[in-house]
Amino acid sequence: MLKHLFTLIWNKKKAHALLIVEIWASFLVLFGLATLIVVNVQNYTEPIGFTYENVWAIGLKNNQDTVALREKLQRVTQRLKSYPDVVSVSRMSSNFPFSANSMNNGVEYNKRKALSDLYATDENFANTLGIAVTEGHWYRSADSVGKYSPIVINQKLKEKLFENENPLGKIIDKRFKVVGVVNTFKAKGEFMSDKPALFELFKPDATWNDTVLIKVKPGTDAVFEAKLVKEIAAMLTGWNVEVDYLTDSRKNQHNLVLVPIIIALIICSFLLINVALGLFGVLNLSIAKRRGEIGLRRALGATGSGISTQFIGEIWVLATFALLIGLLFAAQFPLMNVFDLKAGTYVTAIILAMLIIYGIVTLCALFPSRQAAGIQPATALHEE
Repeated sequence: MLKHLFTLIWNKKKAHALLIVEIWASFLVLFGLATLIVVNVQNYTEPIGFTYENVWAIGLKNNQDTVALREKLQRVTQRLKSYPDVVSVSRMSSNFPFSANSMNNGVEYNKRKALSDLYATDENFANTLGIAVTEGHWYRSADSVGKYSPIVINQKLKEKLFENENPLGKIIDKRFKVVGVVNTFKAKGEFMSDKPALFELFKPDATWNDTVLIKVKPGTDAVFEAKLVKEIAAMLTGWNVEVDYLTDSRKNQHNLVLVPIIIALIICSFLLINVALGLFGVLNLSIAKRRGEIGLRRALGATGSGISTQFIGEIWVLATFALLIGLLFAAQFPLMNVFDLKAGTYVTAIILAMLIIYGIVTLCALFPSRQAAGIQPATALHEE
């Protein structure tokens, strides 16, 4: 039966060439979309590594002011700590969580190299964002005494540089000394992949690290924000003061990920509807042309379910031809490690795309196959 169906479709390959191309193109589009969705779902299930509720990021831009920047930033930090509504205060570089900024650099240990995100922070950063240290401790000001800058790395960077070796006390790039390890830190939100990250204790005179994170008490509202901005602006004449709620910044980051996926879903849906209508039309036309053949088969004893199964089988064979061609392209992604994704991600996407294609062609074949099964042999032979 299967051999007969393959022979039947192969003999009509020129007539079905356009449908094969449509199914092939649909499979590739579905494969790309499924890969995008699988990657983001996998990322979303991983922990983000910090808390962001009730945390505000205050950006301080000195503009043309170049006088006593270090002292001014210290005064502002001390003033922020004095507010009863503020639980914790931390200064860091401009690539604060959920911001559009990012910094990275290559690091090396014993000829093992890795590209890592860099965050320059103070000793209060972990406390402000509720980051749990799994090994060692978060750096303190006392750790900066010595030749090497104290750093904390995440688990991903530890795996790339040290594998099973204990990283505490090790020297990276001849200038960093590891004092602690955290689990994950996905600064761009839940949809970000777990990338290597390195936190460095900056020196007090690093005035370019002008972002201040504050953790406020629950229920602190915009009235306090307005009071805060007014007082800081009075202390830093000529500076720009901007407050970002991390919860709002997180929504913006999510939109940057979700909007392209939604657009791709809409485009893919239109493509699949077009393919489904084409399949439906071809099958209807095929039944109309083959009424005599169907009537003869029914007269020779073929059952209605047998006729219906034949038409569904034919469309499955047609889809299989297209998918085999599509697999030749899709298989290159895991084999060549494109975009540095796990092979399992591509395999899952391929399976999802194939299931959707087979589901669509089956639905398109159901009505025409039932129509074929209902043809009475006497009527069909009489028409012939």
